[in-house]
Amino acid sequence: MMSVLKRKGASHPIINKLGYACHVVAPSMTPARPGSQVKTDRRDAVVLASLFRAGELTSIWVPDTEHEAMRDLVRARISAVEMVRRARQQLLSFLLRHGRIYKDGIKHWSKKHRRWLGDQRFDHPAQQIAFEEYNRAIEQAEDRRSRLEQIGALLPCWSLHPVVAAIQALRGVSLIAAVTIIAEVGDFRRFANPRQLMGWLGLVPRERSSGSTRSQGKITKAGNSRARRMLVESAWTYRLPARVAGDLLRRSANLSQEARDIAWKAQVRLCARYRRLLRPGRPKNVVTVAIARELAAFVWAIAIQNPAPVQTA
Repeated sequence: MMSVLKRKGASHPIINKLGYACHVVAPSMTPARPGSQVKTDRRDAVVLASLFRAGELTSIWVPDTEHEAMRDLVRARISAVEMVRRARQQLLSFLLRHGRIYKDGIKHWSKKHRRWLGDQRFDHPAQQIAFEEYNRAIEQAEDRRSRLEQIGALLPCWSLHPVVAAIQALRGVSLIAAVTIIAEVGDFRRFANPRQLMGWLGLVPRERSSGSTRSQGKITKAGNSRARRMLVESAWTYRLPARVAGDLLRRSANLSQEARDIAWKAQVRLCARYRRLLRPGRPKNVVTVAIARELAAFVWAIAIQNPAPVQTA
C-alpha cells in the first residue's frame, strides 16, 4: 500500500512505522488544472494517484529527528548572529546621530574600537542610559551567540559528522559553514547531479529565452537561503591565490585523499576563475556568487563520495 502526502508533517514517520511506504510531495511542484473550480478530498486523492502513477510528483526528503535537532541548533545560531548584527547597528546609528565617529581605525568591534566605546560619555543622563543599554544589548546578544556555538561537541553523535568533516577540506568552509550547509541540505544523494543542487540553492540565473533570443538575469534565490549565504561567504576566500596553509591545513590533515584532491582541484579552478571573471570589470559581488555556484558542485562531489548513512525517519 502506498501513501502520498501533499505536505510535510508528523504523519510521515507514523505511516512508515505502520509498515506503509510513504512519499511526501512538494505542493508547489504539484501540477494543477487551472480551470478546476471544485476541490474535494476524493478528487484530490484521485488526482494525486494519477499524477503519482504518471511520475509527475516530486518527492521531498524528510529529515529524521536527529537531523532536525541539529538543524534547529544551526538556525538558532543564525538568529543569534542576526541579533548581534542588529544590536551593533543600532549602537553605531545612535553614535552617528550624535556625531561620535570612530576615526582611530577602519575596523569596528576590535579591541581598540571597544576601548573607544568605553571612553564615550554623554552629558544628558537620558542619552547616557540609552548608550549603556545599547552596549548591554550587544553583550547579551554576543553571549547568546557564544552559547549556541557549542556545535562541535554534538557532532560525533550525528550520522552526517563524516560529511561535515569531509567538506571542510574546501577552502573557506570552516566548521560553522560546513555544519550549516549539511544541516540545511541533508542527503546530497537526492540530487542526481550538481546542477540540481545549484537550482535547489537558488544560485542559478533567471532565464527567459524563446527561439534565438536568450535573456538571463539575477539568480533565482528560490532555494535555501541559509546554505546559499554560507556558500557565498565561503566563496570570498577564492579571490586569493590557491594554497593550503594555516587552518585549512589543520582541517585537512586527517581527511581522505579523495576529499583533499577535490578540494585542491576546487582551489586551482575557482581562484583562477575569480580573476578571469573579474578582469572584464564585473562587480565583485556578481563574480563571488558565480564562484559560490561552482563551489556548490565541489561540495556535492565530496558529499557524494562519503559513505555516511542517512536515516530518513
